[in-house]
Formats: sequence, structure tokens, C-alpha cells
Amino acid sequence: MFSLTACLVVLLVAFCLIFSETASDIFGTLRPWLTTQFDWVFAISMNVFVVFCLYLIVSPYSKIKLGGVNAKPAYSRISWFSMLFAAGMGIGLVFYGVLEPMQHTLFPPLGQEATINADGTLIPSFDRNTAVQSGMAATLFHWGIHPWAAYAVVSLGLGIFCYNKGMPMTIRSAFYPILGEKVWGWPGHCIDTFAALATLAGLATSLGYGATQAAAGINYIFGIEADNTLMVIIILVVTGIAMFSVYRGLDGGVKRLSELNMLLALMLFLFIVFVGATTDILMTFLLGLKGYFIELPALSNWVGREDTGYFHGWTTLYWAWWIAWSPFVGMFIARISVGRTIREFIICMLLVPTLVSTAWMAGFGGNAISQMVGGYMEVQQTLLNWTPELSLFVMLQELPFATISSALGIVLVLVFFITSSDSGSLVVDTICAGGVETTPVMQRMFWCLFEGLIAIALLLGGGLGSLQALAIATGFPFAILCVLMCYSVLRGLQDEKRMIG
Repeated sequence: MFSLTACLVVLLVAFCLIFSETASDIFGTLRPWLTTQFDWVFAISMNVFVVFCLYLIVSPYSKIKLGGVNAKPAYSRISWFSMLFAAGMGIGLVFYGVLEPMQHTLFPPLGQEATINADGTLIPSFDRNTAVQSGMAATLFHWGIHPWAAYAVVSLGLGIFCYNKGMPMTIRSAFYPILGEKVWGWPGHCIDTFAALATLAGLATSLGYGATQAAAGINYIFGIEADNTLMVIIILVVTGIAMFSVYRGLDGGVKRLSELNMLLALMLFLFIVFVGATTDILMTFLLGLKGYFIELPALSNWVGREDTGYFHGWTTLYWAWWIAWSPFVGMFIARISVGRTIREFIICMLLVPTLVSTAWMAGFGGNAISQMVGGYMEVQQTLLNWTPELSLFVMLQELPFATISSALGIVLVLVFFITSSDSGSLVVDTICAGGVETTPVMQRMFWCLFEGLIAIALLLGGGLGSLQALAIATGFPFAILCVLMCYSVLRGLQDEKRMIG
């Protein structure tokens, strides 16, 4: 598995670097084709994950523990949540936290007319509360229960078959009820290869987002040109730090960085809430939750959608990205969730991140919307010019201590960058080692290095579009595998229930 996956990764990096124009053309064509022709596959898959998880909460299997009857949690709830949230959402929330709520508030999906003129001025009939409610609902649809349901399915599959059944910690183990002993042969090799490649693609996409945003912040604050050279330097430096974290291991490196991540994120969030438009942020939070639950059925529907810009350009891309991330996040969360019951695990996985994402988007996006309505055209211009990587820093410029808060924003992006890379490399290494969790340090560091090289190669060979295309391409086959995994999880839980009585 190591040799096969490593060869494929090296060939991909070499191809993108040597034939950058060809790679750009291929990935530029691949992304729109997949998002328009197979949108229904991603939409149905994500809905299946949500329904399946909701069923497990109230099912007879809800009291089963990951790891068995006598298993005890290895981490406190705070440490547990810090690690799973940093791994699952990190860079994306910082990258889109300002721009996405603005985008969907001014251009609501579901066929509604835009609320902004061509010159950037607001239409006089702009109903702010109605638009914010709809815009936040469209935003939270991508950051709420759907992605975490995908993560939960993979986590449960690994947790049950690895910790309850004693099988290797690798994706193929979750397919034992379907494939039987064949899971240890070529069918299992293919499953693990898809999982490893999907993980690397999802990580590379996130690393590309992080490098782009950090470079934009450095340019905005210090005037250093945000070109490919700067982004490559950022990726190399952060990858080096991540390699050191991998060397330290899960408890010594990943756990400490994840807790630092949450502390920095909380500091920046509280700063914006109390220094920014506090009342508007609170109203945005409440309107967002209301709109999310009202519009969730319509946003989940994939039939007869007229808002193709939103459905293909946002939703399908997000679903592919989350599914590509699910082997990485699922395995990582399974490793840190031993001792949790099925009910506790799923409720925490679905509800807590949804509430945190709502608060985050309301804080960052709500403050930006308030600035925009108040006449601050610079933050609105980041939307019209489509520069999401710059929107956070432009929004912070209207607040006191702008330089300090912007520097904190850059550090936050970089630490999210590091935690995604180090925890991701541990997962990829485990998959490619056949489930062995104690592999040579150099082997783990190899994957960490090549995650950075994939991000560099694809950025140079087509930018973020190429990174997104790779995530979609690898997420597509894994979406089908994850749906099959729901059946495996159910079979595993049935067997576990019979054993404990």
C-alpha cells in the first residue's frame, strides 16, 4: 500500500510540475464536468449520511460504546472537541468566514433575485433581516450537520471494526461485512488507495486555501507581493513545522497544536464579537439558526434546482471536499473517540460543530454585513472582485487594533494549516501501513512532506481550481464507498448488540 500510493503521489506531483499547462487544462475541465453531471451523487450521499446518523441516535444501538463495554474516554471533552474541530473545519472557516455569508446574503440561492446593483450599491428594497436569514441558511447548509454526518459515518465504521472487532485501523476494515476475507486482497487495496488519495487531495486543497489566505494577509499588512513564490515559501515553512509535530506524535504534537488552535480562534472570535457590531452579530446568529432549519429541506433537494451557481459552484464542491476529507477526519476522530457511546458521539459530532459554525459565521460574516450596510465598500469589494482570501483582513481594518488582529488572523491560519497537515499525515500513513499505528518516523514525515508538495504542484499548475478539481475527482468514488459503509456500520452494530445482549 505504501509503495503503490507513494508512486501515484510522486507521479501526480511530477506531472503537475513538468506539464503545468496541461495539468491546468485537465483540472479546469474536470471540475465543471463532475459538478454538473454528478451533482446528484454527492447530494444523495450526503442526505443518506444525515438520515443514517439521526436513526442511530434513537436506535437500539445508541448505547454501544466505541471500544467495547469497558472502554473509557482517553481525552476530556474539551481536548476531544478541540482536536476533532481543528481537523474537521479549520482553514475553511477562516477562509470563507467573512465572504460566504456576504455572498449568500446579497445573492440568495433558491431562485431569489440578487439584492445588489451592478455598481455595488444595495437595492433600496433590501430587506436586511430576510436576506440575512436566507444567506446564513445557505452558508450553514455547508458547515452544519451534513459534513459532520459524513465524518461520523467513517468514524463509526473504523471505531466499530477496529476497536470493537480488533481489525486493523484502516478503511478496508469497515467493509468486512460486504467483502468478507476479500477485504484483505486487491478489493481492500483499492479501497485504501482511494481513501489515501482522497485524503491527500482534501488536505492539499485546504493547504492551498491556507497558503493563499496567509499570503494575502502578509501582502495586506506588510506590502510583500502575494505571488506564487510567497505561497510556496509559506507551504514549505509550515510543512516543516508540521513534520516536527508529526515527529512529536499525537499527544505531544497534534493535541497541543489543536488546543492552541482553539484558543487563538476563540480570542479572534471574541475580539470581533465585542469590538464589532455586537447586536448585529447576535441577530445574525439567531436568524441563521432559524433560517437553517426552515430552509434545510429545500437546500437538501437536488431535483429541479434553478440556482445552479449555488448548487454546483458551492454545494457540490463542498460535498466533494468534505467527502474527500472524511477518511482523514473519520480515522483521526475514531482514534480519539474510544469510550464514547454511539449516541454521545453522534450528538456531539452533529450539534456542537453546527452551533460553533453558526456562531463563527455570524461573528465574522455578520460583522462584515453590518459594515457593508453601513457603507464600508472595501469589504463589499472583496466579494465583487472575488478575493475571499483578502476578506478577513479587509473586515478587520475597520476595527480597532487592526494590525494586531490581522497578525493574529495570519497566525491562526498557519496553525490550522499545521494541525491539518500533521494529523492528516498520521492518518495517511496509517492507511498505507495497513492499519499499523506505530510506523517509522521517517515514513510518517514522508507523507507530511508530500502533502505540501501536492499543494505546491497544483497551485503552480492551475491554482485553487486545480486543487478543488482533484478533491472532487477523488471524493466522487469515495462518496459511493461511504454509502456502502453505512450498511457495514449497521451490520457491525447489530453484531455488537447480540454479543453484549
